[in-house]
Amino acid sequence: MRIVIVGTGKVGTTLAEQLSNEDHDIIVVDKNQNTVDSLINTLDIMGVCGNGASYHVLLEAEVQKADLLIACTSQDEINLLCCLVGKKLGAQNTIARVRNPEYSDQLVFMRDELGLSMSINPERVAASELYKLLKFPSALKIETFSNKRVEMAEIKLREGSALDHVCLRDLHKTYKGKALICAVQRGSEVTIPDGNFILKAGDKINVIAQANDMYDFFNSLGRTLPEARDVMLVGGGRISFYLARMLTENGARVKIIDIDPNRCQELSRLLPQAMIICGDGTNQELLSEEGIDTMDAVIALTGFDEENIILALYAQSATEAKVITKVNRPTLANIAESTGLGSIISPRALTANIIIRYVRSMQNSMGSNIETLHRLMDGAVEALEFRVNETFPMLDVPLMDLQLKQGILVACISRSGRTIIPGGRDYISVGDRVIVVAADKHLDDLSDILKEHV
Repeated sequence: MRIVIVGTGKVGTTLAEQLSNEDHDIIVVDKNQNTVDSLINTLDIMGVCGNGASYHVLLEAEVQKADLLIACTSQDEINLLCCLVGKKLGAQNTIARVRNPEYSDQLVFMRDELGLSMSINPERVAASELYKLLKFPSALKIETFSNKRVEMAEIKLREGSALDHVCLRDLHKTYKGKALICAVQRGSEVTIPDGNFILKAGDKINVIAQANDMYDFFNSLGRTLPEARDVMLVGGGRISFYLARMLTENGARVKIIDIDPNRCQELSRLLPQAMIICGDGTNQELLSEEGIDTMDAVIALTGFDEENIILALYAQSATEAKVITKVNRPTLANIAESTGLGSIISPRALTANIIIRYVRSMQNSMGSNIETLHRLMDGAVEALEFRVNETFPMLDVPLMDLQLKQGILVACISRSGRTIIPGGRDYISVGDRVIVVAADKHLDDLSDILKEHV
């Protein structure tokens, strides 16, 4: 596919990297010649220097031939204008990054009137991800599928865990409900395990279960933490605004610490139910005075990755709270994880995942639609949810008879509101939603799980 990306900031660069790795023809557009040249030389893509909302610049980028135009500059209005001009010039599909909370209530109107295929708000996406984690603090990460009826949780097995040295075929002896461990990371090695796999302390595992069963699974391990009700947010940016609004509407008590007096005044007006503190969130005395040791959760959301990591390390030593860190740069995220920080979120990665899911769905519009896509285990594993139609070549065939590619696991089937953690005798039918976990693969269609297309 031919994809034009306007804006080479954090999101634009991440998208250019990932989409070029999936063999798409990428053209980047940005005012900064050095950034454009760097991406051209690094990724073997094309580039144009100029204003992405300019008619002439978009013509130079041959947007009229584009299957998709993605506008992700730092200015919402430029992104919307870029998509409008691109659509008029002939771009087949357009996606705009729109971050301003003032626009959030009119996005449906703007999509319809401007012909947008999608609008995406990275900060709102990140806030929703954080909200899920605060509802389920026992997990390092929690992903949802099938309209939130199915959950996939990532946890790290500690010394003395009930799952330490358990063979997966004997999992039912530890946990009586329906759950499936579908991916394991041991050191740098990632495995899609079979029944003979033996878990060890230190493993990072992904477990999938019906939403109602996930709490029971954690309870069986003796590590269930209650939903976070007292939450401290350090940094008063857009993510904090969206998250605080979600939390206070659900009855949680929220404190936001920010160093900018003007931003604090604005947050006080926008979030009357939250407590806004003006001060340096890295000041240990301030954190102590504001009761960091009494919090259920502490989230580092400043604009600086390094500051967030240092803050999170201190919070982890000073409290038993759930600690979550916002880290955008992948290299720093790896360093943060190596220090023992558990839950790390990246708004740019979350945004890229949503757009890549859309791109893959465009590619297979005649096949099984991709409903959900999540990257797991530092991107080494993907979990995809497909809606099955009549083009799948092995309908109603028992899973035990399917010839699946190496590193593929059919993890869950949703059928008529019923959730199935499948065994060998289960099968895939038209209308099902099927969750597939794949290591080192990139799947565009459900039929890609088969060794040979029949």
